[in-house]
Amino acid sequence: MITKAISIVIIIAGLVFSTSGVTAQTSDKITWMEFEDAMSAGTSAPKKYFIDMYTDWCGWCKKMDQSTFIDPVIVSYMNKNYYPIKFNAERKDEVEYKGKTYVNPNPASGRTSHQLAQQLLQGQMSYPSFVFLNEKGDIISIVPGFRKADEFEKILHFFAEDAYKSQSWEEFSAGFQGSVVPAGN
Repeated sequence: MITKAISIVIIIAGLVFSTSGVTAQTSDKITWMEFEDAMSAGTSAPKKYFIDMYTDWCGWCKKMDQSTFIDPVIVSYMNKNYYPIKFNAERKDEVEYKGKTYVNPNPASGRTSHQLAQQLLQGQMSYPSFVFLNEKGDIISIVPGFRKADEFEKILHFFAEDAYKSQSWEEFSAGFQGSVVPAGN
């Protein structure tokens, strides 16, 4: 009787351990990359790039980090289909992109935009903004502003699946069946 009880406890413990081991292997966070690392990774394993253009002082950027970017559906889809990049639009260092070096023209001053942020956002400096690049690192689109996870899921699919090449946003959006449970207002 005691032996059976011990065997059952060992089996249950083994199931709990194996289940938690599987959970530990799946990422519960977006695997953000530095710009240069993502561009380098894309040369050997091409996929689209997603750039979260943010600033340290941007409240809506922080809200995206605390809500949309932690949604499990968003995390999983982003990690699978994009090289996700966090890019501080006011960063102070040099960045190389497509053979050109970009800098922050006034790194000692606060709130000065980096030249690459200006280039990628095409001068529309609002935060947060999201830049979608194709596998070659060319701009597909810029999407400005805070987005809830259910709306953001559509946007991610629209670009990752190349739907933007054959459908309008309205057509795609009308037929999209997402997995994110919409948050209450």
